[in-house]
Amino acid sequence: MARIAVIGAGMGAMAAAARLAVAGHRVTVYERSETFGGSVGRYAHEGFVFDTGPALLHLPAVYRDLFVKTGKEPLERCVTMTQVDPASRHLFADGTAVSLPNASRAGVVSALDGALGGGAGAAWGAFLDRARDAWDRSRRPLLEEPLRADWQVLGRDPYPALRQRRLLRSARQAGTVAEVGAWELADPRLAAILDGYALSYGLDPSHAPAAAALLPYMEETFGSWYVSGGMRALAQAVYERCLARKVEFVFGAEVARIVEKDGRAAGVELADGTVAEAGQVVLGARPQPGLVPGQELWRDSDVAGRPRPEQGVVPGRFAVLLALRGARPVDAVHRTLVHPADGATERAAVFGGGLAEHPTVTVLRPDDPTTRPDDAHEAVTLMATVAPHGAVDWTDPVVRERYADVLIEAASAAVPGLRERLLRAEVRTPAETAAETGAEGGSVPPPALAGAGGAYLHPGNRTRLPGLYAAGGWSHPGGGLAHAGMSGALVAGLIVEGDGFRGSQ
Repeated sequence: MARIAVIGAGMGAMAAAARLAVAGHRVTVYERSETFGGSVGRYAHEGFVFDTGPALLHLPAVYRDLFVKTGKEPLERCVTMTQVDPASRHLFADGTAVSLPNASRAGVVSALDGALGGGAGAAWGAFLDRARDAWDRSRRPLLEEPLRADWQVLGRDPYPALRQRRLLRSARQAGTVAEVGAWELADPRLAAILDGYALSYGLDPSHAPAAAALLPYMEETFGSWYVSGGMRALAQAVYERCLARKVEFVFGAEVARIVEKDGRAAGVELADGTVAEAGQVVLGARPQPGLVPGQELWRDSDVAGRPRPEQGVVPGRFAVLLALRGARPVDAVHRTLVHPADGATERAAVFGGGLAEHPTVTVLRPDDPTTRPDDAHEAVTLMATVAPHGAVDWTDPVVRERYADVLIEAASAAVPGLRERLLRAEVRTPAETAAETGAEGGSVPPPALAGAGGAYLHPGNRTRLPGLYAAGGWSHPGGGLAHAGMSGALVAGLIVEGDGFRGSQ
C-alpha cells in the first residue's frame, strides 16, 4: 500500500483519489483553498443559491462509473439527476427562436425545420451524422486512453468535412468550426448554434478544428442533465465518496514544490515548509513554474498542448447571479442562449483580449426549489465567455458593472420584465475564478480536440518525472466535468496498473 499525495481538490483530482483509495492506497489531498470542487463552486445569499461554474452535466456515464467502481451506492442514490427538456432554447437577432428537445435527434431536426424552415433540420441532421463519424474515429484515443506517445496521430482532424466543388474555383473543405457553420450549415442561425457550443467550452470557432463537432454531438446524443441543488451537489457527493474511502483532505495547504528523490517524485513541500512524503504524486491543478525545480514537466515533443498562438488568450467566464422577485413561470426554459447578430465581432473581442459589446449570453433558470428562498422568487444565472483577468481588468468596478448591464440587457429578451423583477445582482468574473482556484487569469481549460496538428490536445497524464502524474482540466483529455472525471480515471489506472494501462475496455 503506497502513500499518494494529490495536489488540488478539483473534480479530476477527487475522481483519481477515490479510485486510488479503493485500490488500497493511502491518499492525502492538499488543497490551497478552504473547500473542494475547484471551479465547481456555489454562491448563496439570503436563500438564493447559484452555481458559479458548470451548470449542467453531459456524459453522466463518467460519474456513474466512478460511483460504481468506488462503492456500493450508485450515483443516483447520492444525487438526484434529471434530464433538462428542452435542452436549450435559442434566440436570434432576427427575432426567430427555437427550442431543442433533450437527447432526441428526430425532435431536434423537427424543431429546427419548424422554427427556421429552409431545410435547417436536414442540414443539422446531416452535420450530426458527420459528427458521429468523428466521434467514432476519435473517442477512444482522445477520451478513454492515456495520451499516446505517438500523439501526432490525433493531429489529423477526424471530422469528414464535405468537399464542395465550386465553379471556376478550387474545391473547399471546412477545417474550423466557423467554416463548418458557414459552408456546410449555411443558415447563419445554425452557424450561431454551433458557434455557441464552441464558445461555451472556451474555444474560438474561427480557429478550433472542425472536430469540435464532437461537442454538440455529445450533448445531443447523451443529453443534458441537471443535479438537484446545483452542480455543487455533485462535487459534494464525490467529496463524500472520497471520505468514505478514507481519503484525507488538508485544506488551506498550498503546495510550493514537488519533492524529488533519486530521480522520481517523493512527496510535496507546502508553503509553510512542511514536507509530506509520498510514493506517487498526482497534480490536479494547473502546473505552476518552479513546481519541480530545475525541470519542465513535459518535453516540447510530448504534446503541443499549450495555449494556441492564434487564439491569443484562454478565456474565462463572466457570470451575473440574479435574485428576482416573482415566481418562475411554469413554461420557463432551463437554458436559453441569446445570440448576437455578429458572432465574428464577438470572437475577435473575446479572443483578442477585449470586451464583446454583444456577447452570446446563456440564461439559466433551474426549476429547483433549493435555489430560491420560496416560490415567490427566482434565481437566474447569466453567463458569457470573456477574456481572462489581465487581458481585461476584471477588478475594475466600472468595467464589472457596465458588463453586467450588457448581459442583463441581452437576457431581457429571454426573461420578460427582468429589470423590474431584479432584487440583487452579484457579479462573478475571471478575477474571482483566479483567486479561488489559482488558475492564471481565471482561465477555464477547454476540452481536448483532435485535429489542428495536435494544437488542441493537452499535456499527457504521465510527466517527465517518474511517480508524478497529472489529472484534471489542464491535462489530458482537458476541461469540462466529464473530461475531468475521465482524467482522474486514467491517472488511477496508470498508477494501479502501470504504464501498460490502456484505458477502459
